[in-house]
Amino acid sequence: MQSLCAVVMALAAAALCSADSDGHRPRHDSNLEIYKRLFETKRKDQLNALKNLVELNDINQQYKIIDIMLKGLFKVLEDSRQILVAANMHADDPFPMDDKIKEAYSHVVENTAFFGDVALRFPRIVHHYYDRNADWSGLLRWGLNFCNLTGVFTGGAHQHVLTLMSQELGITEKSPDFINPYRTERDDVLHTRQHCTSYMFKIFLDACAS
Repeated sequence: MQSLCAVVMALAAAALCSADSDGHRPRHDSNLEIYKRLFETKRKDQLNALKNLVELNDINQQYKIIDIMLKGLFKVLEDSRQILVAANMHADDPFPMDDKIKEAYSHVVENTAFFGDVALRFPRIVHHYYDRNADWSGLLRWGLNFCNLTGVFTGGAHQHVLTLMSQELGITEKSPDFINPYRTERDDVLHTRQHCTSYMFKIFLDACAS
């Protein structure tokens, strides 16, 4: 239980913590460039935290942790959206200087990216929770649109994560050559093991009842 709490806390910490000439942002936004460097550091922290969950050899705990994590992540995403909307902050505006708006902006960008990491590494678990929640679907679509307009993801590896995640979750149509490169054999093995265990348990219950 202690290791489970440690993983949850690490993931919670990870989750919380070039412009279009037609948009509102100036051609060179120095504050945005500074944030993009900070964003790179944040992404490394997120991926390091997620590594512990990937290596966890207990699918039931993975389900529990991801359930808790997604509820917290989407709560932060919704709260941040409300702050940005109230401030009339658009994704292609100059990078915000107000601390409250800056924090909300960062939470949207970082949590959307982190959700992409989780969705690609644990597609079955994420589908289990995400597909049943229409509110999350609408919120994620808004977050993706916001991220794609910020310029934070333009031309980088993180844009690829958003693109793959959109296809994995059916937000955009899958390309003919779509492959989820983050899906691991461990994920398939754990799910196969869980299915076999559930099947054997069902046989046992049926035998006891007859």
